Amino acid sequence: MGDTARDRTDEHVERWTPILPGLDPDIEGAVTRMVKLVEHLKHVRDRSLVASDLQRHEYDTLHALAGRHGSATPSQLAADLGMAPNSITGRLDGLERRGFVRRTPSATDRRRIVVELTDEGRGVWLAAMGGVGHEEYRLLGVLNANERRVLSDLLRRVMLRAENS
Repeated sequence: MGDTARDRTDEHVERWTPILPGLDPDIEGAVTRMVKLVEHLKHVRDRSLVASDLQRHEYDTLHALAGRHGSATPSQLAADLGMAPNSITGRLDGLERRGFVRRTPSATDRRRIVVELTDEGRGVWLAAMGGVGHEEYRLLGVLNANERRVLSDLLRRVMLRAENS
């Protein structure tokens, strides 16, 4: 791997290593780079949302709905978003007013409502998601397929430790 190009994190690690003698430069470098990468992608996402005229909560709701193949109950969406079931109604009202979702009675149980992603909602979600997706591919495109797999596998091991603490 041994890239010789230096980034800002290299300077950060060099500055802190003499101050904290027990600092592992590889751990500090990896964590700092992960934090900076997430911050960068959040910034790209925010720009993409502005360009798509979407609020973050609207995007999150459309994304959750798209992840259920465009159709879900309000309680399923609330669970996916980590919200109380009764708090999803306001979000759905706004998205329905904008023509991004429609609510219809369930075909199997008329007491239940099904939320469906409209073509317009799918389009605005894809446009917003496209900006972030393009940047993810641009950044990780410096790695070949095998390197991307290794990176993903290594991060999975780290996340399993985080999830099991």
